[in-house]
Formats: sequence, C-alpha cells, structure tokens
Amino acid sequence: METAGRAVADHLQHHFPAGHVLLLAGSGANGGDALVAARHLLALEREVTVLAQPSKHPLSQLNKRRLSAVGVEAQTLSAANLRRVLTGAQMVGGVVVDGLLGTGFVPPLRPELSELVEIINQSGLKVLSIDLPSGLDASNAQRPEAAVRAAQTVTFGGLKPALIYGPAAHAAGEVSVADLRVPPEWVLREAVALRLTDAEIAAKLPVRFADAHKGTAGRIWMVGGHPGTVGAPALAGLGALRVGAGLVSIYSGADVPLITPELMVHRVEMDDQLSALENEVKPDALAVGMGLGPNAAQVARTVLSWTIPTVVDADALQPELAGHGHDQVIWTPHPGEAARLLGVTTPEITAGPLSAARQLQSKFGGVVVLKGGPSTLATGNGLFVSRGGHPGMASAGMGDTLSGILAGLLGQGLSAEDAALCGVRLHSKAGELAGAKHGYGLTATDVSGEVGAAWLALVRGA
Repeated sequence: METAGRAVADHLQHHFPAGHVLLLAGSGANGGDALVAARHLLALEREVTVLAQPSKHPLSQLNKRRLSAVGVEAQTLSAANLRRVLTGAQMVGGVVVDGLLGTGFVPPLRPELSELVEIINQSGLKVLSIDLPSGLDASNAQRPEAAVRAAQTVTFGGLKPALIYGPAAHAAGEVSVADLRVPPEWVLREAVALRLTDAEIAAKLPVRFADAHKGTAGRIWMVGGHPGTVGAPALAGLGALRVGAGLVSIYSGADVPLITPELMVHRVEMDDQLSALENEVKPDALAVGMGLGPNAAQVARTVLSWTIPTVVDADALQPELAGHGHDQVIWTPHPGEAARLLGVTTPEITAGPLSAARQLQSKFGGVVVLKGGPSTLATGNGLFVSRGGHPGMASAGMGDTLSGILAGLLGQGLSAEDAALCGVRLHSKAGELAGAKHGYGLTATDVSGEVGAAWLALVRGA
C-alpha cells in the first residue's frame, strides 16, 4: 500500500503538476492507497483535501492516523460533502483522485456509490483512478453505466482485462502500470495471460540465409473467393507476399483480380472438394475461407485433412469443423464468428475475450486468434494478448491481410504459436505505421504495404 500510494502521488505530480488535489478514499485497500498518496503529495507541497468512507481495513485506519499526524484530517465522504468540495474555488483547475473501489469489486454499484460516481463525472475535472476506474469489474470488458470516467489510471502489478478491452477500457483513459516491487515469479504465477514485448516477438521471426530462393521461402496457397467477395483472397495473398513468402498462389471458384503481378491466380471448381488439387504437390502452408462462400466448410474439411500448416478464416469458420483440426492450424475468428463457433451471442464474446479464446482453443485445438483491439491468442501454452494497432484498421479486408501474413509465416517454418504471435504483432505494427502516414481511415492495402517496415522496426527495436 505504501509503494502503491507513492506511485500514485509521483504519477500525479508528473502529469498534473499544478492545482488542488481532491482524494476520494473508499473503505477498502484502494482507499488506503489514496490515503498514502495524500501524505506523499503533502511532502511534495501539494494542497490536498481528503474525503474518506469509514473503514475497518487495518492498513486504511493506520494510514488515516498517519495522515492526521502530518496535519490533514480526512473528512467524511458523502454526496453532500463531495458536491461542496467540488464546487469550491480551490478546485478550479484541480484534480480528483478516484480511490473508491479496486479490483475486488463486482457491479452493480450500491446507490450511494453510484451517486458519488455521477457527481465525479459531472464535475468536468480531470480524474486519476487508482488501479482501475471505480465501477468497473476488473475481469470484464463490459462498461457499466455507472463507472468513473478517468483521464488517467495508475494500475499495479499488471494490466487487468477491463483496462485492455473495450468498452470498459474507454473509461480508463491513459493507463500506466506501476511497479509494486513484487517478485516477477509471483506476477507470472498470478497472470491469466501474457503480453510479449516487441523484442520477444522479434526473436521469433524467421531468419533467411543468403542462399535462400523462392522455393525455400515458402509456397503458400490462398483458397477462397466467391462472386462478390473476390478481393478477399487477393488481399490475403498480398499479405503473404509482404511477409516474405516465396510463391503465393490463389485458388478460387471465381475470377480473382490480379492486384499485384507476383500473385498466381487459378480458377478451380470448389464443389467437388477441390478435386482439381487433390493430386497437386501440396504447399508449405495455406489459408482457407477468405470470401469462400457457402461451401466453405466442405472445402475447409478437405484441406484440413492434408494436415499441413493451415489458417482457417472467415467463411470457413464453421462449428462442424470441431475435431477436424490439428496442431498446426490457426483459427482466426472475429467476435461474431467466435459467437457462431461457440453457439453464444457476440456480446458474450466481447464481454470475456480471454475466456472465449480459451474455450475456442479447447474446442477446436491448434491456435486461436480472436481478433479485436487488442487480439487475444489462445495456444496450448496459454493465453496471450497482442500489443498495438490503430483504430483506422476497423475496415474491410484487414482480417484477410492478417490471414495471409499468418500463412506466409507458417510457410517459412514457424510453429502455429510463433506464427500467430509474430503475425498479429506485425499486422498491428504495420497498422500503426500506416496510421502515422495516412491518418485515420486505412485500407488493407495501406497496412500490407507497411509490413516490411513493421518487420524492420521490430528487429531494430524502433
């Protein structure tokens, strides 16, 4: 609690160096953190007011006495007192520290706390929340109607799901993780999911030797396309090329546009379970489903029987494929497709993406990439949460590009887990670079065009 409170005070001093500080202390450990922060802010010569709920928490009681010993008495936290302080002249340009509720809270708020939250949100003042905005469930991505809207949040030990996934994360503002000086082994033991650093991702990327040629750089097939959705496999093929695949062929039942001359496009009949391809030399990896149409499940079942590294996307993501996968399959559903695969609603997926990804991996095997901002990866070794990205990536074709990137990495020899980890981060990093160059609205081809630069940035640590 001492370390946490000092971290809050230091963060506030850095980001809000002027103005009166109103600290709101709840009855639990989160409120104790606020009391400690008040004492450290006094040492930094800041003017503070403290409103606190009655508490039976021994450390909170101790820190209330310590605060009193340095000259500040905590006043009773009530709606009337909160309104009085917030409308006082000293709060013009001031900051509110939200220490009402912490990670143990499960909505809904009690009426008296809901009123306090409403008063805070209506004040118009900047709010710094301790650990997470009061009113949020730390483990849930849903955002209750009654929750503090923070400008910044200082959390401890590690990120919580509510601080990563929207819409809950929208209430947290800018999030910083403070070091509690706990052993790293403890953090790893308690972690539900991991988020690899860019250096860890870079170390997994394939390395090409000087004597490499197109035949050794990965032969990739894109199986997809249907009248009206012929661009999907083309975008996937472009993604595979940009990630370094040596030879990329598109097999489709429709006429796919040649968006770049390096792609090889083949028109085949899909109705007879890819009979035209049964005797072909199989590729090093393939992606299936992008714009494939109504017979996608049948086609996917065929290519999965070849037991080569495979990305299953879009139309091929069908519940009947459970049991037909293998260890080198990457399934890439967005929340709507994940809901179809699990037989639940899309809001259920978005409320608990970690749980959903785990259920999908248990049911379908291989590796699951539950797409989103951020994406959640479930493997046989646990759960991972991706980094980065850009809101401009919310446009058609982004998932097709990702499928091509993943297949391209599989074809260069990466395991399904490493290909998923590297591919998702390359895709998000490319989105960041495209966003910096083009602005808010991005196309899939904008992003695929930045994959090479993203690769270089990860390797160089830029």
